[in-house]
Amino acid sequence: MKWKTDDSGWSPYLAGALVGLMAIASVLVTTELLGKTTFIGASTTFVRAAGLLERTIFADHVVANEYYTTTKVFVDWQFMLVVGIVLGALISSIMDKSFRLESVPPTWKERFGPSIGKRAVWAFAGGVVAMVGARLADGCPSGHGLSGSMQLSVSSLVALAMFFGVGALVAHIVYGRRAS
Repeated sequence: MKWKTDDSGWSPYLAGALVGLMAIASVLVTTELLGKTTFIGASTTFVRAAGLLERTIFADHVVANEYYTTTKVFVDWQFMLVVGIVLGALISSIMDKSFRLESVPPTWKERFGPSIGKRAVWAFAGGVVAMVGARLADGCPSGHGLSGSMQLSVSSLVALAMFFGVGALVAHIVYGRRAS
């Protein structure tokens, strides 16, 4: 088994094994320290971040908001995990010299042109759809894929299959079949 890929990036096998170990460690540590089991996920972190931003402007609204009474607005270990994912990706790309700022990815540019505005609108719309879907599914692909499948949760396995299936369908619709 190769632990490094040919382009000096991490092997997906190694990365997957490390994420699996982190998922197990998160259950063990949170159960021991917090007295309740907490699983890996990211979508609730984005909801909490929105609540933190909203609280700086409309504090009374956040306190009175029914959703935020059940989904508390605070920085927890999952919030820090998402921050760590961003920082880790940045540091990793700088270390392997693949970091570059790009407003329009090459695949998008090839299919839809170089418009930054068009790309931003569609990226924002896609993010909204993804977040609404994650909230409706009661979790995101990382939560269902890592934590749910770790528990052999049938609903998580179905949700994960739907995430991948719909993602592949949308990619096919948006980008079409590429010639090899």
